[in-house]
Amino acid sequence: MQGRKTYQEKLFISFRLSERVPENNFYRRLRQRLDLSFVRELTRGYYGSEGQKSIDAEVFFKLMLIGYLENINSDRKILDQAAMRLDMLYFLGYDIDEELPCHSTLSRTRKLFGQEVFLEVFRNILRLCIEKGMVDGKRQAVDSAFIKANASKDSLVEKELVKESTIYYDTLTSNEEISPDKSVRHSDKFTSASDPDSRLSQKPGKVPQLNYLGQISVDTDSHVICGAMADFADTRDSDSMSAIMGQTIENLKEHDIQIEEVLADGGYSSGSCLKYLEEENIEAYVSPHSGYKPQREGFTYNAQEDCYICSQGKRLVFTGIKRDNTRKSTARDYHTRVEDCRDCPLKSRCANKRGIKTITDSSDKPYYDRTYKRTNTAKGKSMKRLRSATVEPVLGTLLHFRAMKKVYTKGIALANKHVLMAGAAYNLKKLMAYKTSKVVAKAMQNIASNINEFIFSLKSGHLSPSFIKI
Repeated sequence: MQGRKTYQEKLFISFRLSERVPENNFYRRLRQRLDLSFVRELTRGYYGSEGQKSIDAEVFFKLMLIGYLENINSDRKILDQAAMRLDMLYFLGYDIDEELPCHSTLSRTRKLFGQEVFLEVFRNILRLCIEKGMVDGKRQAVDSAFIKANASKDSLVEKELVKESTIYYDTLTSNEEISPDKSVRHSDKFTSASDPDSRLSQKPGKVPQLNYLGQISVDTDSHVICGAMADFADTRDSDSMSAIMGQTIENLKEHDIQIEEVLADGGYSSGSCLKYLEEENIEAYVSPHSGYKPQREGFTYNAQEDCYICSQGKRLVFTGIKRDNTRKSTARDYHTRVEDCRDCPLKSRCANKRGIKTITDSSDKPYYDRTYKRTNTAKGKSMKRLRSATVEPVLGTLLHFRAMKKVYTKGIALANKHVLMAGAAYNLKKLMAYKTSKVVAKAMQNIASNINEFIFSLKSGHLSPSFIKI
């Protein structure tokens, strides 16, 4: 007999949300694993003692995590999704007849809380990953990606216009002396009127867009993100290294994890960056930038006398240091004398218009040389492959599956919160997928391999060096 289902709403119903969410459901397991109650005390200072009650800070951050876990970039859509999902309601601590907060509350709360609160949430989730044994932390891979800003190119105006309007506004509202430093920081010739912190930038072969720059530091052993931040899109990667590594060092310090090696591409190759890493006792495996020259063809450097010697035996002596204002760096100049090059057979293609040969080296050349030598070893080449296989897939996941591709807020502070929460959601997903049994299985496999090697050594009549040591 053919069945037919008819629907009629019941006036009263016996229903328990906890009984409807399966035991192996992701959000049910996440509720058991993740404790964010500490954020209530952390955010207490942002509220007064009177007025209407705010959204629970723990609920706010859980809603934020849902957005990044589900790749949803709209506060309104996050709440619509949560209202329809029993497992999300259970994770949030709401029953089916309770009304969720208004989407505007999420926006206001996101602006209210300081960046340090979001960083602490990120660190709390990283702490869970470390306690689970997922993070080695000694080797980090660093990379960056553009994040689309919530601003149109139609909002671009000439910086001089913005500067004049800023000065005029200051004149009306203040009696203080007007300083040009009060104007908004700009990139190149234009700035966005709707989001001044965004910067006009582009990838090779792509159309220029208003962007921010997301920086992450990833543990190469487990692909867990150990550091995350946003920067201005016109900032060089090398200028962001101290900030992203400084945060990562702080994130790992409480767990007594010391970073020993950093892997990065040529964008991070600068004297200041390499110097910073050496001062932190970190070995840098950073690809040299295109302008670096490890050797000068036809010239030999004499380190003891600090001079170059050409193929004709003439000396290029150190003459002084000059400053490159465009790169905010200094360089060392080496010159021959006019009489050295006067009768040289190579003068026509070697000497300049003044009749001398000049070589200019970066003042940071020793840092470049040491890094170049390190990256061109067998280990250095394998580190280059490891970097590509580690941090690039993580960035791809953040951009396309963790809602980091575009920031729907305005300002560098909110962009930084955006990157931190995307990184926290990524780590949370890895934490929930991590199985301790995998570690045990790998250890058992190693033990079995050692036993087989020992048995083979006994049968063959000689022990391997490793067993003789033991």
